[in-house]
Amino acid sequence: MKAIVQDRYGPPETLKLADVDVPVPAADEVLVRVEAAALNAYDWHAMRGDPRMARLAMGRSGPRARIRGRDFAGRVEAVGTHVRQVRPGDAVFGDLGDANGAFAEYVCVPATLVAPKPANLTPQQAATLPLAGVTALMGLCDVGRVEPGHRVLINGASGGVGTLAVQLAKVLGATVTGVCSTRNIDLVRSLGADHVVDYTRDDFTRDARRHDVVFDLVGNRSLTGLRRALTPTGTLVLSGGGVYRGGSLIGPIWLLARGRLLAPFVRQRIVTLTTAPSREHLDTLRAHAEAGRLTPVIDRTYPLHEVPQAIRYLEGEHARAKVVITV
Repeated sequence: MKAIVQDRYGPPETLKLADVDVPVPAADEVLVRVEAAALNAYDWHAMRGDPRMARLAMGRSGPRARIRGRDFAGRVEAVGTHVRQVRPGDAVFGDLGDANGAFAEYVCVPATLVAPKPANLTPQQAATLPLAGVTALMGLCDVGRVEPGHRVLINGASGGVGTLAVQLAKVLGATVTGVCSTRNIDLVRSLGADHVVDYTRDDFTRDARRHDVVFDLVGNRSLTGLRRALTPTGTLVLSGGGVYRGGSLIGPIWLLARGRLLAPFVRQRIVTLTTAPSREHLDTLRAHAEAGRLTPVIDRTYPLHEVPQAIRYLEGEHARAKVVITV
């Protein structure tokens, strides 16, 4: 089969289209013929080994997972001997987590990490949901504890997670403020945001509005500034993201670490968001999509052999919403 492989950390040019063996599912796995995959900020971080401190977990000299990509949608080709809930021919979507492997024609994945594809979405749309959607759900529900009437600010509202978070926050009954650039104002408004802040003109950390939850998806503001945008007992949810700026030793890890150190000493809740693939969250995303409450937004689509170009666009061009790979 064809797959995008990488043997050493580096720029998109280190990614190569190669012929590799079709994987064989273990007893608790399913083999999926990939129809679409989606890019995340995670992919360029893993490709470059950036920030360098993260290589302690990803692999010192090169990525442990040779085939890139996490999010996918496709059809089940075969199932392991212990799998009962999924059958060949089923349309599914999911997130491979740190195992990677989605930028390929076939992928093996634990049966517990796939869910039926939303019936009203194309494979390209469904592939955008797993990592970004679970991040949005966990940030708003599990960690942010958003309730009807809450005021929620999303920094990075036009990105892959942000476009889903705006919609999900509205589903939860919140008054939503989205922070984005000038060119994305109309997009964020169309997703349901009640207020939009153009960060090229205004600084949301210095206006008079205070929020019950600030969901930071960019890491471009100081911890002091982010806290200033909160109510005295509000919740700050810190997540990663951003664009490539030449590499770093710790990158956004410094902001996350400071948040963890300060959290026990202030009234405001400061939470560092960590996510993991979850069938339960995928089922929730499917329900919202099929009910029309959640609509994926796709910026650009690339064929499999153009993954290097797609990642270069994602890591440096402030892509709006999601970038998708067709297989």
